Amino acid sequence: MQTGLCHIFLQHTSASLLLSENADLVVQVDLEHLMQRIIRDGDPVYRRASEGPDDMSAHLRSVLTGSFLTLPVVESWLGLGVWQCIYIWKHRYQGSKRCLV
Repeated sequence: MQTGLCHIFLQHTSASLLLSENADLVVQVDLEHLMQRIIRDGDPVYRRASEGPDDMSAHLRSVLTGSFLTLPVVESWLGLGVWQCIYIWKHRYQGSKRCLV
């Protein structure tokens, strides 16, 4: 494919696909700190906790950040910016295998 769109879908409810900076890994740490401030693990207001204290918070984070990306394909390559990278952001302490379509 020379030109078009690449649609990527993550088949999981407690992880997200994220387009972010890849030049400095501190960005990932800062994103995690922000998300922990917004949606705290083990918050007693969450009714679902059957899989541990990060159960419901992981699902909420996934809802906010998303499970798919649509990216341009330009001259057979993803049309990402110089500092952009695609991440699978796992929101669980212990996650299972993640599958992309």
